Amino acid sequence: MTFIQTPNAPVPGGHYSQAVVHNGLAYLSGILPITPAGQKLTGTTVAKQTEQILANLDAILQASGSKREHVIKVTVYIADIEAWGTVNQLYAQFFGEHRPARSVVPCSTLHYGFGIELEAIAIV
Repeated sequence: MTFIQTPNAPVPGGHYSQAVVHNGLAYLSGILPITPAGQKLTGTTVAKQTEQILANLDAILQASGSKREHVIKVTVYIADIEAWGTVNQLYAQFFGEHRPARSVVPCSTLHYGFGIELEAIAIV
């Protein structure tokens, strides 16, 4: 089991790793819209938050020895389901022809007032 920590994504704010690699899979923790420098994108649009999350996803995947084309499962938590069209468009642009399994979970406002959080599982 390998615990992943890259400076190219936000430092975990609690007792967890950005990802854990085990038996050929990378399990990525929930990713919030925080820059690698620690700036929380609270108060920005869900589009800006989504773009930052996807950039963080790429960085953590790379540190895990994986890439976006190897993501097999994504769970997206979204505070305002009305924003789903925008999120889905950015998500589709990010993944292109690759279509991982996905769940979308409407929820109340997330930590720090964020509108979106994403977690993923990828092949290493």
